Amino acid sequence: MRGKIVLASLILSLSGVAASAQNPSASAPIYKDVYCSGTITNESVPQDSYVITGEGSNYKITFWDGDYVYLNKGASQGVKVGDEFSVIRPVVDPTEVEWSKWQFAIIRKLGTWWEDEGRVRVVVAQPDTSVAQVEHSCSYVQRGDILLPFKERPTPPLKSEANFDRFAPFSGKATAMVMIGKNFQVELGTNDVFFVNLGSQQGVRVGDYFRIFRYTGTEHEVAYETKRAAFDNDKEATVYGRVYGFGSVPEKWKWDNTPREVIGEGIVLRTGTNSATVLTTFSLREFFVGDYVEIE
Repeated sequence: MRGKIVLASLILSLSGVAASAQNPSASAPIYKDVYCSGTITNESVPQDSYVITGEGSNYKITFWDGDYVYLNKGASQGVKVGDEFSVIRPVVDPTEVEWSKWQFAIIRKLGTWWEDEGRVRVVVAQPDTSVAQVEHSCSYVQRGDILLPFKERPTPPLKSEANFDRFAPFSGKATAMVMIGKNFQVELGTNDVFFVNLGSQQGVRVGDYFRIFRYTGTEHEVAYETKRAAFDNDKEATVYGRVYGFGSVPEKWKWDNTPREVIGEGIVLRTGTNSATVLTTFSLREFFVGDYVEIE
């Protein structure tokens, strides 16, 4: 009997652990979310400090946590042991394929996409070069990566999703589009990072929340889709609808006179002049590049 009681207690304990893992009560974004988020900005970024190469470069082209890399600045340029640098890299979408109309044109107007690659700390400062150790890598560090003096970033508090309103009315505040996700994602969900075309110039601040939503049947995705699948109600529709089994209605309905779908929400981690980096804190289901956000 005693064994059964112990076993039951163990099962209940493990169940509690599983439940807490599925419903984390984090009060703030984790380190990786904040320092590996990246940004799109038209602000000038100094590019005179960079990674030359690293230890073991006769067989290594990438460097990770604990590896040693060589920097192009040393004691003569003011670098000293203990200095820390953020490692960043300009990136472009390697596929060169738009997910939604206007996507690439808008991103180009926002400026350069800078990806966070990690943080390094100087361990040896020679006259004109330095040796630094990779303290934290988001992805990998490579030759030519740009170095900026490390600065602490604000870590805004998270709010509970318990009061999330999937039928929330329009806030009346500024709206923007989901332009692209971190690592070029086009399908996004909870805990994913993405970029929008609204920034500090429009009053966006770190810690603001965006509501993610979609207009029904806007049809501006570049990928193939059956036209008017959401509203099969024109004169050409048969009794079964243009798409068999979808049905049809007698009046003209479209994206601007039907309810919108509220999908989730996210918190602003960084801002550029006309862009913001957003962490998805909650989503009912997947959303995509080309969907919309509004300031809550």
